Amino acid sequence: MSPVIPTTPVTRHIGDVKVGDVLPELSIPLTRTVIVATAIATRDYQDVHHDPGLAVERGSQDIFMNILSTNGFVGRYITDWTGPAAVIEKVAIRLGAPNYPGDSMVFTGRVTAVHTPEGRGDGRGVVEIAVRGANSRGDHVTGTVTVALPLVSDVSTLTGPAS
Repeated sequence: MSPVIPTTPVTRHIGDVKVGDVLPELSIPLTRTVIVATAIATRDYQDVHHDPGLAVERGSQDIFMNILSTNGFVGRYITDWTGPAAVIEKVAIRLGAPNYPGDSMVFTGRVTAVHTPEGRGDGRGVVEIAVRGANSRGDHVTGTVTVALPLVSDVSTLTGPAS
């Protein structure tokens, strides 16, 4: 089981966040079980995600994590920090070094923009977070996540998803 960063039981709101805020690190141990189970959970039955012999035959060092699993871990990292009423609106990521068993992927993040768009109508503002997941080979995933946070701390006034 991977270590858990404390999740935010109450959703952050725009006033809690400013450009430059740094998210706490999250380390994910990359066990064979994690790599195989998350591939199966995302219905990705490609042999390179569960069969070491075939993965090597196809030119890989070992089995490796699929992009859907990576995307799920990115979402977990962000929502553990933002809290339950946040809405992930966009995930723009790029894969780099593979995640192989026996390594760890360490997530880091930093707030790069905070917007309170006029006329949005759902009681939320937008936060952009630069995210990075690195292993011993380098960056496994880099990118930006756009998340909508309440303008006020009372989430009962929100409309739309997660309200």
